[in-house]
Amino acid sequence: MEPTPLITPGAVENLQRILRPLARYHRHTVEGLEHVPMTGGALLVVHHSFATYDGLLLGGQIYAHTGRLPTALGDDKLFRFPMLARWSRAAGIRPASPTAGMTLLADGHLMFVAPGGMWEALRPTREQYAVRWASRKGFCRLALRAGVPLILSACPAADDIYRIRASRLTDAAYRRLKVPLPIARGVGPTLIPRPVVLTHYVAPPLVPPPHDPQREAAQVDALHAEACRIMGSLLMKR
Repeated sequence: MEPTPLITPGAVENLQRILRPLARYHRHTVEGLEHVPMTGGALLVVHHSFATYDGLLLGGQIYAHTGRLPTALGDDKLFRFPMLARWSRAAGIRPASPTAGMTLLADGHLMFVAPGGMWEALRPTREQYAVRWASRKGFCRLALRAGVPLILSACPAADDIYRIRASRLTDAAYRRLKVPLPIARGVGPTLIPRPVVLTHYVAPPLVPPPHDPQREAAQVDALHAEACRIMGSLLMKR
């Protein structure tokens, strides 16, 4: 039985109203939707672009194809302000923690994770299509312990929506304060998204081995290496 969606009906309607024109603007398509499981818990692992909304476009296509509404774990900053916290919860986003992730997966939810987080989103344009997951292994540990597959997906052209300038200020602000201070532009000098054609590529499920607590570190490392390899190959499909 499919778990009760965490996103409210009103939020679904609001998101659909936003996503339809965005999908048309970018002529968005998805290749590999058949790899998204129709039932059961799974981690939808995505590459984090600066635009970010490409992940919502993928979620909309998954909903249209499977009838399943993916949920997500969000940064703690989303829940520090009442209005933002209410919007986040209405959209199915929950505060990030291993316990929350295990609960959602055990209940059979599809759960979005972007291992690179904001640090990956802030990559300058000279680092387009790069994976910043070097020390981000929590998603692999979660999948291993929960016994659920990793469904990796990338939208390489999402890195072309904005031009991001390399900046020491950007790097310092994030490393020291975890505050995003990007120098970015879209169409011309504005922040209007560039009208690039977006295609998501979804890889076949990456199924973790049976969890062995005595060998967990080695299992996580191996799963992480394979996830990075697959994501790198998806980002080459541009």
